[in-house]
Amino acid sequence: MPDTLRALAADLLGDWRVLRFSDLQFWHRSEARLLLVALALAALLVLIVRLVLPRRGGRYSVAVPAVIGSIPRALSAHLTHLPLLLALAGLPLLAVALADPFTALVRREATYPGRRICLMIDASNSMSSPFKTSVLPQRADGESNAFVTTVAAAERFVQMRMSGPYRDLLALVEFGADAYVVTPFTNDYDNILVSLSLIGEPHEFATFPDQRTLIARGIEEAVALFKAFNYLDASGNLLLIFSDGEDTNAMIDGRSLDDIISGAIDAGVPVYLVRTNYNKAEGDPAVPDKLWRDAVQKTGGKFFAASDERTLLAAINEIDKVAAGSIQLTEYGTQRPRFPLFAAAAALCFALGALSKLTVPYFQRYP
Repeated sequence: MPDTLRALAADLLGDWRVLRFSDLQFWHRSEARLLLVALALAALLVLIVRLVLPRRGGRYSVAVPAVIGSIPRALSAHLTHLPLLLALAGLPLLAVALADPFTALVRREATYPGRRICLMIDASNSMSSPFKTSVLPQRADGESNAFVTTVAAAERFVQMRMSGPYRDLLALVEFGADAYVVTPFTNDYDNILVSLSLIGEPHEFATFPDQRTLIARGIEEAVALFKAFNYLDASGNLLLIFSDGEDTNAMIDGRSLDDIISGAIDAGVPVYLVRTNYNKAEGDPAVPDKLWRDAVQKTGGKFFAASDERTLLAAINEIDKVAAGSIQLTEYGTQRPRFPLFAAAAALCFALGALSKLTVPYFQRYP
């Protein structure tokens, strides 16, 4: 329940940030106006009745010494009217809500916290090596290898982004000797999670066609994906690679690794490589860590040697913090109701006014 309320509040705040009152249109403008006039007339009628009806002396009045009226009141004394002001502030919001506002088809530029993140998962044959975990989920048969662990780590990273204030654009690429775009850039986190779940199936991993590890091929494909979506000149790009790092290829199809890395540098795409190789600390002679550490650092990214579950979780936690930038998006909105925005704001004003009056002794005192 708290998560649902937080998500609802985040959606409402996000809508408030991009809402422009000049874009509002109303389905029931005349009905709302008529209701407000009726409420005003009812209030006036009650006031007239109160003035006309005779009142018995001593029951409705409080006698106070005249000297109190001669004492100048401090400015802070007017704060006792704050609950009433809060309630009155909710009335125009309620009026707008009753008019049933909506926005029509619009095109606008909006800025949100988040990044354009391309997730790359190594599905080569070497990823079948064991990788023990206790927090990250394992296969149904209890077996956990590097591929299953990296998919689980990628899922955890996406879930962390979902629970934060971000509105990322995520893409998923699976690679071995070649690279394949599984899901292009989307802001649908659930879509990415479904894609990760599908490629994480044991049968899918066993039938993946390219069993060698060519990390540079994946980087090349990811940069091409950023280019296809015209993101090369945009800020907020990030490439996150999960691989066992067992790749000594410094030359791909006649192109050097430096040449391929320069493509990421020119595109402004920092590369973060999480090397998931169990019980192999950074610098282990069995893994060419130096080759890839130097390569990704040139892009402004970072190399992580995840030799166990603790270091793997620490790596994705750090990357989640680093990826706290902002992205600018071109949004196209269709006819969208805005009643919840104004109704929620009006209800908040009324609730704050009532709670402050009933629970704060200062607001119950004589001004």
